[in-house]
Amino acid sequence: MPTKPEVLMIGPYPAWDMEDLDARYVVHKLWEAADLDRLFEAHRDSIRAIATRGELGASADLMKRLPALEIVSCYGVGTDAIDLSHAKANGIRVTNTPGVLTADVADMAVALLLAVARKISQADRFVREGGWAKGSMPLVTRVSGKTVGIVGMGRVGAAVAKRLAAFDCEVAYFDLSGRADLPYEFVPDLAELARRTEFLIVTLAGGASTKGIVNASVFDALGPDGIFINVSRGSTVDEAALLRSLEAKAIKGAGIDVFWNEPNIDDRLKNLDNAVLQPHHASGTTETRRAMGKLVRDNLAAHFAGADLLTPVV
Repeated sequence: MPTKPEVLMIGPYPAWDMEDLDARYVVHKLWEAADLDRLFEAHRDSIRAIATRGELGASADLMKRLPALEIVSCYGVGTDAIDLSHAKANGIRVTNTPGVLTADVADMAVALLLAVARKISQADRFVREGGWAKGSMPLVTRVSGKTVGIVGMGRVGAAVAKRLAAFDCEVAYFDLSGRADLPYEFVPDLAELARRTEFLIVTLAGGASTKGIVNASVFDALGPDGIFINVSRGSTVDEAALLRSLEAKAIKGAGIDVFWNEPNIDDRLKNLDNAVLQPHHASGTTETRRAMGKLVRDNLAAHFAGADLLTPVV
């Protein structure tokens, strides 16, 4: 009987994925290992795959400890925590899960924008705490018909733009280059995009090239009537500059799903009354998480069957 391939898992997946992986492979669960050195010593020559999550990644040091490693399959789109250069140089394939989470992340971007602009969290507290019985809630901000800047016009950015176009919003975007297949205006200067729009939504990929790209000058350009939304990666934003802008009311508000040091976020964020916070949960629906897990498992199955990978990155 053929021996099952051995897979190192960096962090747990939902139960439905774990059951399937356990049935198909010999799974070594890194988070359960009492002695990591012993785990690597015992299985360094037999582990052929890593299954990881976007925020956990796979470092070069980790991959170096597994000389038989052939593939890293990532549960998530972002691969900035995976050392792609090391993987490519050593013939290690890398896959991720694009496409299947686009709709949910775009939905969350719009939901956060509505939550901040319409002050939905504050309105909920206003009703629950008896404020309504004492008078009317202060007026809020309309979303329909406003100008929106999208930072990063990839799959998610385009999906956000499509949703907000249905709100009769005027959409423009910043990216490395314009897209001839889309009807929105390309603005090559990020601060200029912020200056021209009331709402700024970040959907960029993470990584060294986008680290801190949304900085103090961008928030200054967005101004006191501006609302900032981030559903990309915490690394894309200078979080200290964002905090200063929110605390000083230099921008109107922010909806944030991703943070610099998540999940141990800066306590100052928790005290802001002009920010809506989410626990990096834009893709956190049952439907999308099932599709993500299936794509991870299908990529692993294709690799071990010698077939083409479904969603290769490297």
